[in-house]
Amino acid sequence: MAEYQGRKVTLNKPMRGDVKKFKVFVKNAKGNVVKVNFGHGGTSAKALGEKTMRIRKNNPKARASFRARHNCASPGTKTKARYWSCKKW
Repeated sequence: MAEYQGRKVTLNKPMRGDVKKFKVFVKNAKGNVVKVNFGHGGTSAKALGEKTMRIRKNNPKARASFRARHNCASPGTKTKARYWSCKKW
């Protein structure tokens, strides 16, 4: 457990998001707790009338394309959305 803007949050556990499809709380290099939003628009995209993207993760070719497109071989730090997108898919 950690504190983010005065409330207790669980670190490194992706959950359904508020601005994007998913969010996760992590500690950055300085030791501060930050929120990382990732995934396609989610509810905010739906409100704008956009179609929300689905990742067909049970389709091996689609999954391989996603991982290649997002350079999942080297996803970077936990404070970036790409890290969490790659981990999820």
